[in-house]
Amino acid sequence: MSMNLTSIYSPNFGLRKRRKNQIKFIIFHYTGMKSEKSAIRRLTNLQSEVSSHYFIKKSGEIILMVPDLYTAWHAGVSSWKNHNSLNTNSIGIEISNPGHKFGYADFKKKQIKSLIKVSKFLIHKYKIKKNNILGHSDIAPDRKMDPGEKFPWELLFKNKIGFWHQLDKKKLKTLRGNKISIKSNQLCKKKLKKLGYPSSSKIFKNHSKFNKFLIRAFQRRFRPALIDGQIDQECMLIINKLANNQNNI
Repeated sequence: MSMNLTSIYSPNFGLRKRRKNQIKFIIFHYTGMKSEKSAIRRLTNLQSEVSSHYFIKKSGEIILMVPDLYTAWHAGVSSWKNHNSLNTNSIGIEISNPGHKFGYADFKKKQIKSLIKVSKFLIHKYKIKKNNILGHSDIAPDRKMDPGEKFPWELLFKNKIGFWHQLDKKKLKTLRGNKISIKSNQLCKKKLKKLGYPSSSKIFKNHSKFNKFLIRAFQRRFRPALIDGQIDQECMLIINKLANNQNNI
């Protein structure tokens, strides 16, 4: 598969070249800045110490900022399953969007079309597993909200990118807001850890506070209709479905 890329290189990357088989993850981000120009400027500014491999403009244009075999600085303090500091093993894709601080907007159709194209290319090239295609908030729930609840995870799944629960939406809605037992709540948190979500935070010593951020991150991805940091019956059903399907992901 060939791609038309524009190159605007960032100086913010690790100089040591990595092996092809070290690349195991794709991480999606939104830029979270007022303008597209300022986002590109920041990602290519030496002083910012942040970057990504790819940048998708509102027009759908794909910009290469850091070649795949070099480590871009996009994930920061992060973890998924037994991997920490995911920069080392991932490819980061930034999508132009003002984010929650500056009037979070719907992603453009042209952006998603380009995202599907570049993601499929990377999945094929590096043999990336479905459960290793993640959002920034999945790997850093105590710090990040991107790519956020407007990100079309279900659509990507239909295009064989990432994973989804495929549960009946009408049935799920009837369970929304229904409380679960303390025991079920604890079991769900264990299953979230089994899926790969972090079980602790370096930011929050208060574990219950971290749990709220963790659950919100899960909800932004799998239950975006209500993000309240509480595991209800709807969330529980989704968590169980995903955990039970782990081997098929």
